[in-house]
Amino acid sequence: MNTSTSFEALPLAAPLQRALRAKNYTHPSPIQEQAIPVLLEGRDLLGAAQTGTGKTAAFALPILQNIHENPARPERHRMRALVLTPTRELAVQVAKSFTDYGAHMKVTVETVYGGVSMSRQITAMKRGVDVLVATPGRLLDLRNQGEVDFGGVEFFVLDEADRMLDMGFINDIRKIIGELPARRQSLFFSATLSPEINELAHEILNNPAEIRLSPKVTTAEKIDHQLCYVGQENKLSLLQHLLNEQQDRGGRQLTLVFTRTKFRADKVAKALGREGFRAEAIHGNKTQAARQRALESFRKGRSPILVATDVAARGIDVKDVSLVVNFDMPDEPESYVHRIGRTARGGAAGTALTFCSEDNLKELMAVERLIKTEIPVYANHEFHIEKLGHIRTMAAKMTNGRGRNGSRPSFKKDRDRDRDGQNQARPGRSRSRFGKGGYQASPYSSDRPSFRDRGPKQDDTAAAPKARDFQNRPKRKPSRKIPTAVRNNGQPLAR
Repeated sequence: MNTSTSFEALPLAAPLQRALRAKNYTHPSPIQEQAIPVLLEGRDLLGAAQTGTGKTAAFALPILQNIHENPARPERHRMRALVLTPTRELAVQVAKSFTDYGAHMKVTVETVYGGVSMSRQITAMKRGVDVLVATPGRLLDLRNQGEVDFGGVEFFVLDEADRMLDMGFINDIRKIIGELPARRQSLFFSATLSPEINELAHEILNNPAEIRLSPKVTTAEKIDHQLCYVGQENKLSLLQHLLNEQQDRGGRQLTLVFTRTKFRADKVAKALGREGFRAEAIHGNKTQAARQRALESFRKGRSPILVATDVAARGIDVKDVSLVVNFDMPDEPESYVHRIGRTARGGAAGTALTFCSEDNLKELMAVERLIKTEIPVYANHEFHIEKLGHIRTMAAKMTNGRGRNGSRPSFKKDRDRDRDGQNQARPGRSRSRFGKGGYQASPYSSDRPSFRDRGPKQDDTAAAPKARDFQNRPKRKPSRKIPTAVRNNGQPLAR
């Protein structure tokens, strides 16, 4: 969604305006329109916006503007601006944005991430850089080797902070923040703002301006959500059916398939390749060079199908993705939002299809609670399982009938009503009822009264059996155990 303000109206330098015109950017997005003036004033910022809304330009343009207005040669092993990202793919894309926007400026941009050799990164850091985009793990490795010095950081950006916490980078982030200069401008961007994210933000930021352009968790309005009930054994066949329909529409049709594990990503990509589809897999076990080749091939349409794990959910920024398929339900409901956020980017429309087997109903209900809507069912395929819809409906009713703490509803009112004279037995119980007329048998019990209803206890002492006399009982003769040799003339007995 574009705004009424144009980029030309923003106080950006001529080289930046020239780069924006070259990319045909005329109007900023809402997050850009609100964030750029605030950052140009030098304030810290806490920004929340959906994925695909232009957060990168919102912080890249003000940083480049400050570097342009205050040119200085970077010191050895130091950087003027430090941007932390959770994944290698996102680091590459953010660095490319800085390079594109600063194409007509004298600015050096470098990346530091794992999966590749350190030698080039060490060489770059020895000279010093203006902008460094890095992942926390490799950055700390270089810091421990003395190749990186955080003393010159003027601008610090924590991008995709919620994903950082999901991936367990919180301790690395705190180590890096502890070595940054106290006098700096800090920017904190996240797709969602949970209580944990807010706590981390207030540790980093100093009297920040806050921009919240999205609810706590939302999905893009132009995404067509659909749900497919399918057995695990038929998921691959259904995927092939959907991809054939996608190809029949013609045009540039890019499909992104998400799996839960790296092994399944490779398996699905190879299976699609055997059926004649051009597909690539991307996940954490791939080398950085292989991941970049697969991503570039997907972006240019040479391989229109990309099978990925959640590690790449935030690192894929391709505008023409028209279909996202959740081959496996995500482990966490929030991941559903980040997955489908790869389509319908830049105001375009897109479709998100989710495969759901009987084992995934719990995850499905968690996703629907998060997005606060029921995903419509797509049943126009031969693998549809109707009974899963009934199971889902019953499970939803049971969940809605539970108390606040998840416990089942109490039957105290029913029990009190029975005691007031209705004398109706509860299903599953077999006990007597007593009203004004005396004993009344429960319809679920036998006609014989219970032991407490048989009247006074009878004196059965005379009929009681006598105690057994263990002392006067006849003694049994002990048996003699004869050795085998004696019983069989020295030979073992035949068995």
